[in-house]
Amino acid sequence: MPPKYLTDLKKVDINKPELGIEEIRAINPHRYEMEQLTAILKFDPDNKLIVGYKDVTADEFWVRGHIPGRPLMPGVIMVEAAAQLCTFYYKKSISDDRFLGFGGVDKVKFRGTVVPGDKLILIAKNLELRPRRATFDTQGVVDGRIVFEARIIGMAV
Repeated sequence: MPPKYLTDLKKVDINKPELGIEEIRAINPHRYEMEQLTAILKFDPDNKLIVGYKDVTADEFWVRGHIPGRPLMPGVIMVEAAAQLCTFYYKKSISDDRFLGFGGVDKVKFRGTVVPGDKLILIAKNLELRPRRATFDTQGVVDGRIVFEARIIGMAV
């Protein structure tokens, strides 16, 4: 049985982001090849939820070498994109200049592929938020299908 979405995506307009790339860059330090978010669709701290997306393009750094002739987004990059969404949530919710780095990743399951041309919708539900630690359940969705899920633990460094 497929897992349930962490939120009802029918209530999120993927054509009207709340925050664009410049607002993300004002919060998240990631740049160049490691910038893995395109926009924030919904930031809802009252419901402990954030939804964003990454437009996966043919000029991603991994396309040439991650399965030549059939480029597949590496799973670690999918999880990295979700972690960047979690970083945005953390830094917008807690007034802290520290970086939220990986403290752990649990319960990771890959359920589908992501290829150039896809819009990877990212969902994060906050489970714990403290100044030094944050925990999120995350999912990635492409064309209505969950392609990965993971519990991400962030540590302020």
